[in-house]
Amino acid sequence: MLIANKVMPQGRGLARVLTQRAPTIELDWDARQKSRFSATDSQGRALAVFLPRGTAVRGGDVLVAEDGSLVRVLAAPQTVLRITPCGQHGSPFDLTRAAYHLGNRHVPIELTPEYLQIEPDHVLADMLRAMHLTVTELQAPFEPEGGAYGGHVTNDGHSHHHHGHGHHHDHGGHHEHAHDHDHGHAHHDHGHEH
Repeated sequence: MLIANKVMPQGRGLARVLTQRAPTIELDWDARQKSRFSATDSQGRALAVFLPRGTAVRGGDVLVAEDGSLVRVLAAPQTVLRITPCGQHGSPFDLTRAAYHLGNRHVPIELTPEYLQIEPDHVLADMLRAMHLTVTELQAPFEPEGGAYGGHVTNDGHSHHHHGHGHHHDHGGHHEHAHDHDHGHAHHDHGHEH
């Protein structure tokens, strides 16, 4: 059994010819969001994947096995709901509004300029149709957005992030730190005696 414990996002740093010749594994989103899973590649080899906790694998990523061999990950088609503006009367703003409402429910969403995609949920489908959007069930790869606050998707399928009172700054990806700014709220003891 091959053991893979490294992922190269989108095969960056590898010659394209190497990634194209590499055997593949086809995984749906449920499998790709787990940091530990097993699969069989296109050459019939058993593969055990042990990635850092919280790592989600995307279609196009390349797994590196301990023996140096490469395995390219393909996003398998799965049942999704594709959300599009309704006919001639729909507008791109309708998708923005839908993304806002879905985001408030912490639903994994794939965002594109033309459509949104989510995993099947009849309650959400009804809500979206009530917002005059077209909701179509189909088989397609699913690549939801990552966490917005530096969070990551964990093995339980939820994106975890923390809301603090500080301000988060990212300086060009080199380092991150948080600041708590004093907003000048002074609290004075006026010496009142009771």
